[in-house]
Amino acid sequence: MTTLLLVEDDFDLAGNIVDYLALEDFDCDHASNGVAALNFLDENEYAVVILDINLPRLDGLSVCEKLREKGNDTPVIMLTARDQLDDKLAGFAKGADDYLVKPFAMAELVARLQALSLRRSGQVKQLRCGELCVDVNGKTATLAGEPIKMSPTAFVVLEQLVRAYPAPVSREMLSQAVWGENRPDSNSLKVHIHHLRKALGKDSGLDVQAATGVGFRLVSGAQ
Repeated sequence: MTTLLLVEDDFDLAGNIVDYLALEDFDCDHASNGVAALNFLDENEYAVVILDINLPRLDGLSVCEKLREKGNDTPVIMLTARDQLDDKLAGFAKGADDYLVKPFAMAELVARLQALSLRRSGQVKQLRCGELCVDVNGKTATLAGEPIKMSPTAFVVLEQLVRAYPAPVSREMLSQAVWGENRPDSNSLKVHIHHLRKALGKDSGLDVQAATGVGFRLVSGAQ
């Protein structure tokens, strides 16, 4: 069963959503304010967060922003009565992945949840793997608080590997992220992987290893 977090201060609406989603094989935790939502997210992992904007104690936009600042890449769909374009843009700017205006059809909510639950959010501002921290907006990375010196290309490769960790990333996906459609010769990616491994250092506990028949993966500790 897919586990979700519903953040909604209207208890009648929340009850209806929880009951309906249970019929669709979704299990919902419920928070009635923004502070409680962050506590739930600190203690549990969810496939998707259903987040109202007008919340007591901490509004939904702030919840979403804090979530992304912590490096949490759980997809967020915002539910709100605000239907103006500026309201939607504000939600996306704070890290939302989707937006559904009240009143809405439950069937549409289910369809959007099913789509979001299959992926992670690309809105996260920081990515972490142990003591490695990748600042997506600043295009910088630190290890145990110390900056890692690397080329812009190596950073893109590292970002993709950390997003997928511990799963591997295909050579095609890495090449697409770095060069788009204008891909150089096949050895160029290997060269940048080599430079990235040197930038991480032998004593970091991190390494980039080939995944036979797939691509490359980031590994941590003794593997």
